[in-house]
Amino acid sequence: MNPSAWSIAQIRAGLLQREFSAYEVAAAALATVEDCDSTIHAFLELTPQLALKAAAALDARLAAGEELPLLAAVPIAFKDNMNFEGTHTTCASRMLADYISPFTASCIAKTLAAGALPLGKLNMDEFAFGSSTETSFFGCTHNPWDIQRVPGGSSGGSAAAVAAGLATVTLGSDTGGSIRQPAALCGVVGFKPTYGFVSRYGVVAFASSLDQVGPFARSVADAATTLDAIVGHDPLDCMSQDCMIDFTASAKRGAAGGVDGMRIGVVRSFMEAEGVSDEVLTALEEAIAHLAGLGATIVEVELPNAKAALSAYYVIGPCEAFSNLSRFDSIRYGYCDPNSRNLDELYELGRAHGFGAETRRRIMLGSYLLSSRAYSTYYYPAQQVRTLITQDFQQAFEQVDALITPTSPRTAFRFGEIADPVSMYLSDIFTIPINIAGNGGMSLPVGPGKTSGLPVGVQIIGPQFRDENIFVVAAALEACYPDIARIAPVDGRVTESCYPDIARIAPAAPTAPTAPTAPTASTDPTVPTKPLNGRGGV
Repeated sequence: MNPSAWSIAQIRAGLLQREFSAYEVAAAALATVEDCDSTIHAFLELTPQLALKAAAALDARLAAGEELPLLAAVPIAFKDNMNFEGTHTTCASRMLADYISPFTASCIAKTLAAGALPLGKLNMDEFAFGSSTETSFFGCTHNPWDIQRVPGGSSGGSAAAVAAGLATVTLGSDTGGSIRQPAALCGVVGFKPTYGFVSRYGVVAFASSLDQVGPFARSVADAATTLDAIVGHDPLDCMSQDCMIDFTASAKRGAAGGVDGMRIGVVRSFMEAEGVSDEVLTALEEAIAHLAGLGATIVEVELPNAKAALSAYYVIGPCEAFSNLSRFDSIRYGYCDPNSRNLDELYELGRAHGFGAETRRRIMLGSYLLSSRAYSTYYYPAQQVRTLITQDFQQAFEQVDALITPTSPRTAFRFGEIADPVSMYLSDIFTIPINIAGNGGMSLPVGPGKTSGLPVGVQIIGPQFRDENIFVVAAALEACYPDIARIAPVDGRVTESCYPDIARIAPAAPTAPTAPTAPTASTDPTVPTKPLNGRGGV
């Protein structure tokens, strides 16, 4: 039994019919991670005691005849930049390797209140700086479809865990595509809400004006249910917004043909952009044809300033990161170099050895861009470009209800294949404009590429605060791909599928290369785990 491979609806039905208990779900899900994550390395820390305690409480509520909450007994895991009281929150960095959270992020608290079972914390690029999860201090995560390739990033662990059937849903964060790009590379659904729909309280900040939390799932319906549980105003986050959207109802409307009569925009300049692979373009064109066949009107629109989004992002992002990372001074918390002989060395050696190369690169870039002589040349113009891009999207959505674009210019690449930082940054060329403008966006898997056989995703974008449009279009388009696979076998063990209308078993993966030691799990709440970096589990 692998409940992590089941849908939310199937878990709920099984609980109501007393086919299994929440405790059995938690124990089986933890055992699956123990058996399979040595190949993928999605998890940095397991939380068996917390999962089993939550399951026992849920079983008690069920026995008392109480109504089941939205995410009852759903195995879930969280990107390791989200604080979870009593667990390590490392941001996959040496700087925070021993940091234990004294509080819980609002997004995590809402999933727990909704009955989810917390399996643990997931690998990521260090401080979310990256597009491949290769910058993690604790070792890379492997793409479940081909473990010689990256899962994308920075939320690579979150995407890989869902694709490998190690969790039903996960949470990640998205600053420039860090949910959507790994979702595309791992063949799962990844959604970034409109900025402000989900509270950022308790999420370690990369760029505060760009960061947003969202779900990974294997279906649009599961992503919608998870989103219903975590959206809404939070008094602890002044940027959070009320959200009156019923995402589950929107997904059902889409699956029932709700796209008929909608106007879907196509950005021709995105399709003609340099570096986009033929198989990605082919998949996008097929998706557009499906939507047209469902009754949608396809309209070409222009985003004339979107070509400047990457440049603006790599000014705004590093500047905000430089500010946010200044708190890691090796005194209040953070890595403290044992060779420090005075206060200056404490600062210098702690940050030099506590941060990885990509983090140091962005700190240095942000420091320069915010200097008195560079600010007016780079930072202020970048904010002006941001306004222009936002206006472009607003004008486009006066003509259409949603946009469809590629998510990533290519399928998953091999480890070490992209060594140049600038080339790596281009992985997010289609996702970054959405963060700049603050709109919502989803990557939806549309099957394997014709050449590589690896997952390809298309991106669906909606107007600000009208994210229901995205779910209507995505659910309608998902129904056009009944045969695509979304659960990869791990170590040759095929995971059973709970989606009877969709075949979701991938071809066998090749033998894994030598990888860092992965976490282990225990179904006994009194037995601690020994995760990757030697920390104890909770």
